[in-house]
This record gives sequence, structure tokens and C-alpha cells, in this order.
Amino acid sequence: MQILIVDDHEIFLDSLSMLIDTFADVEVVGNCKKPAEVFEFLKTHSVDLVVTDYKMPEMTGVELTVQLRQKYPQIKVLMLSVSEEAEMIREAFQVGVWGYMMKKAGKTELLKAIQTIRSGQRYFSESVVFELMRLGLSDNLLKHEVAPELTHLTDREIEIIKLITNEFSSHEIAEKLFIAPKTVETHRHNILKKLGLKNTVGLIKYALKNGIIQE
Repeated sequence: MQILIVDDHEIFLDSLSMLIDTFADVEVVGNCKKPAEVFEFLKTHSVDLVVTDYKMPEMTGVELTVQLRQKYPQIKVLMLSVSEEAEMIREAFQVGVWGYMMKKAGKTELLKAIQTIRSGQRYFSESVVFELMRLGLSDNLLKHEVAPELTHLTDREIEIIKLITNEFSSHEIAEKLFIAPKTVETHRHNILKKLGLKNTVGLIKYALKNGIIQE
């Protein structure tokens, strides 16, 4: 598993990087001090998991997660926070993070979180689960999964999904992307087949449910 760490505190960033590098079967491929740097990094690097702070200047971890789910839905997010504040946990959960734990957690719990996410399951620390229960969100823990078929979509297919759901015709999409209308239709067919959908209405519902587009 290839991991990118995002935190605006350099000492914590370096320390966390060295700690995770001691775990088996994982590799820290990069560190970013600003969330905006993440997207430049992802243009040239493959990443499976982004470990990010919640509170950062310019962009919060929640805002970063939303953009990642739109542009790189195959990448999972583990959020770290110094706060157990209910509203922060609610926001993180609702945008689809794969894990949420406290920065005060030890090495053992961090390893468990990464291993759990790598196995395709979500990880929330005990205190976070308690807050989710209090907020009435705990019943959704198993339902709130990122659809596995999303990982099979290419960046171009996701781009086309966004344009289709914004009511652009195949001809208009072709002009925007500088490709032939026939190529757009081929992409449309492949997208519906990959996602097991029958029509554009189903595609819009799917895109909203999985965070590709926002209401």
C-alpha cells in the first residue's frame, strides 16, 4: 500500500512518515504540507491511501476528501484529529473517509487502522464510534462503503460522468475533450457496463451517492 501524508506541521509530518515506514507492506511515497500540493503530487505518483490532518490552513481535511472523491475516487482517506468534537466527526463520516482516529493514538492503533483500511474495511477509533452512535449514524457504518467498481473507472471516464450528469450531449462532450462523438459514446457504453447501470438517470443517482458529483 502506497501512502501520502498531509499535515501542515512539519515535525509531525516527518515523525509520522518515519513511523509508518516501519510498518510491513506499506510505503510512504510522499509528504505534503499543504492540501493543494496533493493534487500536483497525484499527477505523477500512485497513491492508495491519504493520511491527512483535519484542521489545516486553506483547506480542511474534509474539503480535501471531497475533492479526492471527485477526482480520485479510488484513493482512500484516513483522517487524524486532535478533536473528538461531534460535528467534525459527522462531517468526516458523511464525506466518506475510510478512517478517523485521534492524533494521540499510539503506534499499535495506527497500524491497525491502516491494516483495516487495506483489507477494504473502514476504521473508526472507539471514541469516534461512540460519537457516531450518539449522532445516530452508527447504523450506516457498514452501508457507507465506497462502491468497489469505482476503482475500475479511469480518470477520463470520471470526467465524462461529470459532464453527462451536467446534461452535456455527446457532441458537446466531444468538443470539450477534443475527441470524436463516437469515442464519447464508447466511453458512455463502457461506463454503464462497468457500473451495471442501464441509463443516464441511474448514472446520475450513482454519481451523487458515491460523491462523484455533489447535489
